[in-house]
Amino acid sequence: MRRHWLLVGACGWVVLILLFASKFINFSFRIPDDYGGKSEMHSLTRPSLKSHSHSAQQSEKRDPQPSLLPSVGTSTAEFSDWHSVVQSRLELLSSVCKNATLWNLTHTPVRKFVLDRIFVCDKHKILFCQTPKVGNTQWKKVLIVLNGKFSRVEKIPENLVHDHLRNGLPRLSSLNDTEIKERLNTYFKFFIVREPFERIISAFKDKFVKNPRFEPWYKHDIAPAIIRKYRKSHSDDGEKKSAGLQFEDFVRYLGDRQGRHRLDRQFGESIIHWLTYAELCAPCDITYDVVGHHETLEHDAPYILKAAGIDHLVSYPTIPPGITRYNRTKVEHYFSGISKRDVRRLYDRFQGDFRLFGYQRPDFLLD
Repeated sequence: MRRHWLLVGACGWVVLILLFASKFINFSFRIPDDYGGKSEMHSLTRPSLKSHSHSAQQSEKRDPQPSLLPSVGTSTAEFSDWHSVVQSRLELLSSVCKNATLWNLTHTPVRKFVLDRIFVCDKHKILFCQTPKVGNTQWKKVLIVLNGKFSRVEKIPENLVHDHLRNGLPRLSSLNDTEIKERLNTYFKFFIVREPFERIISAFKDKFVKNPRFEPWYKHDIAPAIIRKYRKSHSDDGEKKSAGLQFEDFVRYLGDRQGRHRLDRQFGESIIHWLTYAELCAPCDITYDVVGHHETLEHDAPYILKAAGIDHLVSYPTIPPGITRYNRTKVEHYFSGISKRDVRRLYDRFQGDFRLFGYQRPDFLLD
């Protein structure tokens, strides 16, 4: 009898151990789905390039955030799939450039201002045109590593990235005419764009709301100048006057195509954060190999690294899930209360950027 109860007890312990092991195994298989760890060298967060199944589409409807999993490099199939997207963007860019007058597109010659925006990596024959407020800091880190200043992007101090005297990134404008022409004709060239209105919001938030300590002139010099010229201040209450630059003031300034030039000369290079892509990178005069989109950076970053032949040398920093997704709710919030007239004038100013890079006209704000 005693042996019988001992046997029953032993069986009970076996069952408990098996249940515990089962839970442990299930937990271990769920770990990769909770992606959030630090990326290893050459790894990049990106969704699959393959088309989704019906069940996956249903899942997307329930969960607006994409499923982002770590991956090593870019497979040949994925590279080929995304290559057609890149080529269609370049074809659109070429077509719009040929009909620039139809789209109210200002021609931008390749002058010193544009050459100042283009960073050079001679070692790997790469040119990168900086378009602020689209994640350019990360691409600068990639180039800094390629130029040999640091061995990995994670080791680069944040305060060094934009210190152009110490970060080891030469600009194209620092070279002579022959050297410039040679590089423009033979180097791999790329830049990144973002939905124009969302980029404007990002510039406003960063420079006038957050206002970094090391850039006080945005708050103390630029904001007051815009307020004096563009705020309808006589009817504003005291609280609004003391709150600093409002987004409405900023939109009115940006949309004043003729009247803002005097202010722009006063502001100097600070205006690069809200200039058009056409003004910054002259895409109708420089033949770029890739124009990446902030909204599809999970695809574009690995494609650019592979197309430039550097995917085995450096990684693009991990992309936080959902950070690149276009946020229509945020855009609607910022533009609520702004007159249709001011929004239309703003669109007229940035219409070229919408057309050149295939961004849809924001009818929900304009009509």
